[in-house]
Amino acid sequence: MRMTQTLVRSGQAVAVAALPLALTAGMPGMAAAAATGINVTTSGGTVQVTTTACVTRSNGSMGNASLLSSGQANFAQGRQVTLSGTSGTQSAAWSSVTSGTYTVIVVCADGTTAGTQSVTVSPVSTPTISATASPSRGVMGGMGSTSQDYGTVTYAAGGVLVAAGVGATVWVLRRRSKPNRL
Repeated sequence: MRMTQTLVRSGQAVAVAALPLALTAGMPGMAAAAATGINVTTSGGTVQVTTTACVTRSNGSMGNASLLSSGQANFAQGRQVTLSGTSGTQSAAWSSVTSGTYTVIVVCADGTTAGTQSVTVSPVSTPTISATASPSRGVMGGMGSTSQDYGTVTYAAGGVLVAAGVGATVWVLRRRSKPNRL
């Protein structure tokens, strides 16, 4: 399969050579290094292309990259991004890319094609949240991080002891306020 690309720069149409679409075999979402001079990788919904083929021009431009979905036939129809980086390595990235198969084309600022490569973007799996059962009577605590269910008799005995302690405290405080009493 071959297609002809056209890049419009400064009002002039610059014909780009016919581009072979090299299909990358392998696991979805993973791309092998392309023999055409570009390397395309995916991570979730992000597609990134890197190349060393585009030289920085005197005006600072390196070129453009285009992400074509199925049904798009030329460079101008894709999502275009300007290459950035250094004279040694240039890159471009697209975020929020939905699942599917795409073709990445890189055209240098001098009009040459750095490469073409297909990549498959896999769906991003989202974690699911599930509800867990709660204890029917809440959390029970005790001495030394133990838990035990105390019955009604135990609670009643504890209440009697607390009341006796409060009564004894009141009696002692009243006795102290009147020093002549025995």
